[in-house]
Amino acid sequence: MQEAVDEYLHFIKVERGLALNTQENYQRDLAKYLTYLQEKNISCWNDINRFTIIDFLQKMQQTHSTKSMSRMMSTLRQFHLFLRQEKIAQSNPMQNIDMPKNTLHLPDTLTMQEVEALIETPDITTPLGLRNRAILETMYATGLRVSEVVSLKKEDLHLPMGLIKTIGKGNKERIIPIGDTACYWLEQYFQQSRPQLVKQEIPEVFVNFHGKKLTRQGIWKNLKAIVQQAGIQKEITPHTLRHSFATHLLENGADLRIVQELLGHASISTTQIYTHVTKKHLSNVYHQYFPRD
Repeated sequence: MQEAVDEYLHFIKVERGLALNTQENYQRDLAKYLTYLQEKNISCWNDINRFTIIDFLQKMQQTHSTKSMSRMMSTLRQFHLFLRQEKIAQSNPMQNIDMPKNTLHLPDTLTMQEVEALIETPDITTPLGLRNRAILETMYATGLRVSEVVSLKKEDLHLPMGLIKTIGKGNKERIIPIGDTACYWLEQYFQQSRPQLVKQEIPEVFVNFHGKKLTRQGIWKNLKAIVQQAGIQKEITPHTLRHSFATHLLENGADLRIVQELLGHASISTTQIYTHVTKKHLSNVYHQYFPRD
């Protein structure tokens, strides 16, 4: 059964060209699925029916979020479709299982004051502090995903033109404007910090203490420490800066379609979640300033 999973993972990598993060998510989901099937002593794809799937999903639901469960179902749906099309299995047990409706989750955002407090916290007199300042400035100024930040290469920066190139989900390239402030801190990082950290030149922009490519986990760990130092009492992740970037743009009158392009969302419906956040902002402003409220 592992052989069929390996074939599918090769298919989504070579034939469909899915992003590396998506491939890794599919691989993790299918590894859990295989473990479950082994525990149930199921060794043939034709022995799986809709009740097998339902039992597996109910088990996963105990430890997984709604978003993770939605992705898990998508993984299984695509995988079993592949097995049926390749005649590895005679039927598709996912055919009559409905996808769950995602509950609306309003993303946490930072206020402008919190953003400024966060960004100004790193000690810019140290190489790592200056690097962290450049990372935070870049993430807030562009709305890049953390995976896009760690994959950013020097050749992707076009600072004299105020532009950054990135490859997002589905290997889609997009060009993003970057403001003067973020450009300034990137230039400071390149001039003062990066040369002290890098022993052997690498193409990635952001490096760790050893001069190697910075990882997603590294950014998470550093951000957690910075949030604590800044005294911000919110649950903040790298994605919070992306949410804040989008929300602040919309609150200041940006067009939703433009924000969609900047974030690299394939569908406008994904971006529309931010309109709920900004409507709340508008309501607060109305009730604060309308004289007859």
